[in-house]
Amino acid sequence: MKRELTRLCPQCAERVKWPETPTYPFCSERCRLIDLGLWARGDYRIPTDEAPDEDAWVELSGEEEIDVEHE
Repeated sequence: MKRELTRLCPQCAERVKWPETPTYPFCSERCRLIDLGLWARGDYRIPTDEAPDEDAWVELSGEEEIDVEHE
């Protein structure tokens, strides 16, 4: 007996069957690309209470020369 799993597509909530659907867990390539775009845009983030360490970044005025050693 072959086992079949189903779940809802994270984008459109359409029922998706596995292993029949090649884009699983998404119902289609379109829904998969929408989700990828949301990741790239930064919509999926883990909230944090920590403020970024501003001392870690140094702003150059454009006149300073950056010394980079090459091996």
